[in-house]
Amino acid sequence: MATPLFTIDAFADGPFRGNPAAVCLLDGPRPEEWMRALAAEMNLSETAFLWPESDEIWRLRWFTPAVEVSLCGHATLASAHALWETGQSDAASSIRFATRSGILTATRAGDWIELDFPERSPEACAPPDGLAEALGSRPIATAIAGEDLLVELATEGAVRALAPDFTALAAVGARGVTVTARADEGAPHDFVSRFFAPAVGIAEDPVTGSAHCGLAPYWAERLGRRQLTGFQASRRGGVVRVRHEPDRRRVVLAGRAVTVFVAQLTPAAEAPA
Repeated sequence: MATPLFTIDAFADGPFRGNPAAVCLLDGPRPEEWMRALAAEMNLSETAFLWPESDEIWRLRWFTPAVEVSLCGHATLASAHALWETGQSDAASSIRFATRSGILTATRAGDWIELDFPERSPEACAPPDGLAEALGSRPIATAIAGEDLLVELATEGAVRALAPDFTALAAVGARGVTVTARADEGAPHDFVSRFFAPAVGIAEDPVTGSAHCGLAPYWAERLGRRQLTGFQASRRGGVVRVRHEPDRRRVVLAGRAVTVFVAQLTPAAEAPA
């Protein structure tokens, strides 16, 4: 049976926006080296591989073109969208994914998809040496959020104007760097962000769900509200609704998704049995 392969724009309200993810629907586990090779071939920020682990749980793994990652929001959103669109999961039911970050749940809410993810509560830290020079802008606050560095700038305009030195940014000692600021007055969102991860082969990620696991508690504390709207101000751009649930140490992310193309692997590209 041919292996289906999708490209799905996640955190997008139409095609060619948000963050494209490849989704590979498998009937069972495949060799890791094959998954790495296919992710490199797809050359998107993440390729998701998923297969049924039981009647109720799908196994989900995510790979950049260079490494496997522990948490990915947009490729999880895309995976849920693919399962519902193909009828492999009941549209009225939630989907449970077994991942390196535990069980993650996706639920439909109208034309939005809600993801139940672990929070990555930021802990204040001193800015690493060379950070301001690598970004070309001086932070007003820095924190560690999971594997990433979270950097606050003074204005939304400063975030949008960034043109980092990616070689220097890869040397700051974090998987990725989330740069954020409070939204301009009157904006339809509460905060903006951009995400850079040259250390794992991604210069700039268009829309990053995992980064919002740190952004949600960060801005909830500063703005005094648990439910917020973020805009990731990359060239493609994307809206991420967030709800911080500190009692559960979870963040609910919400976004929309659009299938751009559906293909299948040729026999020559299939993993060996």
